[in-house]
Amino acid sequence: GDICEPDFIKQLFETEKIDIVLHFAAQTHVDLSFWHALEFTYVNVYGTNVLVAAAHEANVEKFVYVSTDEVYGGSTDEEFDESSPKRPTNPYASSKAAAECFVQSYWERYQFPVVITRSSNVYGPHQYPEKVIPKFISLLQQNRKCCIHGSGLQRRNFLYATDVVEAFLTVLKEGKPGEIYNIGTNFEMSIAQLAKELIHLIKKTSSESEMEHWMDYVKDRPTNDLRYPMNSEKMHNLGWRPKVPWKEGIKKTIEWYKENFHNWKNADKALEPFPVTEPFAQPSGP
Repeated sequence: GDICEPDFIKQLFETEKIDIVLHFAAQTHVDLSFWHALEFTYVNVYGTNVLVAAAHEANVEKFVYVSTDEVYGGSTDEEFDESSPKRPTNPYASSKAAAECFVQSYWERYQFPVVITRSSNVYGPHQYPEKVIPKFISLLQQNRKCCIHGSGLQRRNFLYATDVVEAFLTVLKEGKPGEIYNIGTNFEMSIAQLAKELIHLIKKTSSESEMEHWMDYVKDRPTNDLRYPMNSEKMHNLGWRPKVPWKEGIKKTIEWYKENFHNWKNADKALEPFPVTEPFAQPSGP
């Protein structure tokens, strides 16, 4: 079903004894959001509204809204904590920030037990190859170059999938209603450095000139935040910290894509420098 279908969602809560909602459903591709802002607004804001309203009506015990570090906007030095202002710079982040406001309003107005999480970039096996790490891995495994937006100096924090799962389990158990939690990691890398790291691991080379051969610099997206440094002390106080080192996580990820890339439907489309999709048709109705 679809979170944008109120009748379906209402029926779901009436027929399934749902006591906890962990809301991940969203349009998430930043590049795509510049060209399909309407779809992102519709799914991420309207869809969240439908879901939180139905969950409130069904009186669930806890509603966890999975947001993103991108709602803070970029920063070169300031470390964001949960009270930092939201300054989103792209349609995806803006839609997530707006959805947060709707979710939070249910706590303010009804004391409905909502919790909001904001996490760093997650990577690992099973991720659709439109995201940067599986995209670069898949391109290199097909003897194609990594397409790097702009200078490649933008830095990102990468969190392995099992670590973020542990974080969500911690929030489900220990997270306090009405609170926001940053799920972050101190591990940070520029996109150009990420490409070099993957070229080194997949193409077995340390030669700078050979690495450059596998890197293709393409036009940047309309805005591209330099970095999203987050303070995750609040999560640490709940007993969570990331455990999987980069070397271990990236090795497992590379191995998985070597065996499984071909199982994705339309995966080659996801490897374009900018996503290629059909235009979004606005559904009729509200």
